[in-house]
Amino acid sequence: MKQVAVVGTQGVPASYGGFETLVENIIGENCPSDIRYTIFCSSRDSAVRMENYKGCRLKYIPLHANGMQSIPYDIWSLIRVIRGYDVILVLGTSGCSFLPVFRLFCRKRLIVNIDGLEHRRAKWGSLARRVLRFSEAMAVRFADVVIADNKGIQDYVHETYRKEAELIAYGGDHVYRDVPEEVQAKHLATYGLTPGRYAITVCRIEPENNCHVTLEAFAHSGKKLVFIGNWDRSAYGRDLKSRYRNDPDILLLDAIYDLDILYSLRANAGIYIHGHSAGGTNPSLVEAMFFGHPIIAYDVVYNRETTRNQAYYFADAESLRKLLARPDLDGDAMKRIAEEEYTWKHISSQYCELY
Repeated sequence: MKQVAVVGTQGVPASYGGFETLVENIIGENCPSDIRYTIFCSSRDSAVRMENYKGCRLKYIPLHANGMQSIPYDIWSLIRVIRGYDVILVLGTSGCSFLPVFRLFCRKRLIVNIDGLEHRRAKWGSLARRVLRFSEAMAVRFADVVIADNKGIQDYVHETYRKEAELIAYGGDHVYRDVPEEVQAKHLATYGLTPGRYAITVCRIEPENNCHVTLEAFAHSGKKLVFIGNWDRSAYGRDLKSRYRNDPDILLLDAIYDLDILYSLRANAGIYIHGHSAGGTNPSLVEAMFFGHPIIAYDVVYNRETTRNQAYYFADAESLRKLLARPDLDGDAMKRIAEEEYTWKHISSQYCELY
């Protein structure tokens, strides 16, 4: 049996973000019997501590996995996997500045998923960007295998570091839920929505997700938008909420954790708007593709690669408004691509081949 340690996530059961969802879905029924995972989790971020979950061992680190503690959290986890494992899978590069030291003591197979280009995100200052760029460089240099979740990231690794990265995206078929039609209708009625007559977007409220562009395009447009996000987390979000909360065409909702409600709102939308401009393959975009709605995505290489250039793309509020006015938008290609390339069974098998 091959022992695989997973470092760099908040942990499972998944309740936070893309990497947590990744781990949640490559274990369990999608994991072959000859692979045994040990997942390092944050005891500070876990409501309940468990020794085992879906056939995996859970080990806990007494730090938060995100924010200021993310770097020491990852380094502490790496120290604990120096012995006892055949493969170390590192998700993200927060603690990878430690890899030159780590490699002095551990020569086991090291695989690093570098995620998006974190150092390019607008929220970081110049010092943080330099630290993140250094961590990324150490990840690429010391890993046996680098994983890129998008061809745009794969090309970046080759052009910047002259190293080939393995291309593995994210799955999205976990969005399917058995929610009766009458229950879906009840959830839509709660928000005064009609099936197929509104657009939806779900994201963190950050400038790089172009929330302001999407809201500007829908404001007083006669087109309904449901926008779900963490509006009170930043000054940027609070300002947008104050500016657009009374617009008759825009429904601003805080994060929804009831998965049946979230499924109902997404499944019955007419269009999905995806404003992300940074990172690689975004999990929320992959998830949206499984619903088969027309997708209008911000025009960057990552979104074009994820949708195989068969979605619709906008660069500003005006180009988004023009797309919304078109009567011929179609989402069949999105569902077909998703079912061919973005199922978790397929993603899990790709990871296992690397081990």
